[in-house]
Amino acid sequence: MQQPYAPKALKRRRRAVAEAIGADGVLILPAAREVTRNRDVHYPFRQSSDFAWLTGFPEPDAVAVIAPKHKDGEFVLFCRPRDPEREVWDGHRHGTEGAVLHFGADVAHPLADLDEKLPELLADRKQIHYPLGIDADFDLQVMAWLRAVRAQARKGVGAPSALVSSDGVLHERRLIKSKTEIDTMRRAARISAAAHRKLMQTCRPGQNEQALEATFLAACAEQGARWQAYSPIVGGGANACVLHYVENDAPLRDGDLVLVDAGCELHGYASDITRTFPVNGRFSPAQQSLYELVLAAQQAAIAAVKPGKRWDAPHKAALRVLTRGLVELGFIEGTHDDVPQLIKDEKYKPFYMHRTGHWLGMDVHDVGSYKQDGKWRTLEPGMVLTVEPGLYVAPDAEVPAEYRGIGIRIEDDVLVTEDGHEVLSRDVPKDIDAIERLMAGAAAGRPAETPEEQA
Repeated sequence: MQQPYAPKALKRRRRAVAEAIGADGVLILPAAREVTRNRDVHYPFRQSSDFAWLTGFPEPDAVAVIAPKHKDGEFVLFCRPRDPEREVWDGHRHGTEGAVLHFGADVAHPLADLDEKLPELLADRKQIHYPLGIDADFDLQVMAWLRAVRAQARKGVGAPSALVSSDGVLHERRLIKSKTEIDTMRRAARISAAAHRKLMQTCRPGQNEQALEATFLAACAEQGARWQAYSPIVGGGANACVLHYVENDAPLRDGDLVLVDAGCELHGYASDITRTFPVNGRFSPAQQSLYELVLAAQQAAIAAVKPGKRWDAPHKAALRVLTRGLVELGFIEGTHDDVPQLIKDEKYKPFYMHRTGHWLGMDVHDVGSYKQDGKWRTLEPGMVLTVEPGLYVAPDAEVPAEYRGIGIRIEDDVLVTEDGHEVLSRDVPKDIDAIERLMAGAAAGRPAETPEEQA
């Protein structure tokens, strides 16, 4: 097992969840299912993040139950039984024995026993915690189990009277990362950073966007990260102005910038890095002026990441820098004194239409609320977020021609620490001089600089 799923860590998580729901509650959590791609081919299986975080169990179709103080045990796992014939075709199954031996279940049952055993676990409980409203088929299963318990009322069996979303007991705990989770995310960021550096070293005019994507995937896989946290974005020229551009099938033109938003997933934990660099290795004056503005906004936003700051502090810091810069460029009418009102009126929106970051963890847009009691929540040590301001000048924007069709985003993964922050993705350059030196050195056949040399 990998560190984030060490038995002791999993046991601590389940104990904390059991204490949170109390003896009157029961948690029912389904694993992910295999999904058919076409005929006999499935999409690559990826376990539900909540299920993996709580159980570490890697197989599809399982159901985990946390039933505090239940006489048969608090952690019950329903899973596929061993099947030697199917295992010849599809690989090893842990079965009920493995669920107990390797994953710490107090008791395990085959999936065929779900409808019989689940109502027994719900008996005399008051609340059912589960992923309410996420999967319509699973909602129907829960309702069927609840009806089965209610049918025993004349026998004196009490039935749950409340359905509660499991988000409350799982997602707030997932938001604060443990040391082992942070170590995994730090390693994922380093793998992705090395892959981004390789793209800067290999990019040439005339290549296809797909070639950079393929290079990134291979570079990550070679370092043990076979899967990506999301579909890579490789947008050359005006394609970078499409925020979630994923076609990645256009040629890269001399004189354009290319925006690469890509990050590997390592042991179920995401990285998420964006860099924008010149296809030919040199920024034009117009590209440089926009890039330096975005970089200054990102630096201001990262500086605002520290314990005690509100979630929206990095976004506000980025907006102040970007809006002021857009005024100086003449993209927005006004003066420096007008910047607060221009921000209030969202005059920056034609050029910057998204927020400056999101939570990062097992999911690239990770779980955890952004507001509490109607206010932006306070940042705490152990939280990980992205910081990713950008500027996107549409090809038909009413600005000087040299700026049209330029899209720039700079994104890093940032950990909130006890006394400030740590940029997990710092190993990939983002200063213009460092990017151009790296690209020029690669073109000349010189050895790649280390991250320390690039800095």
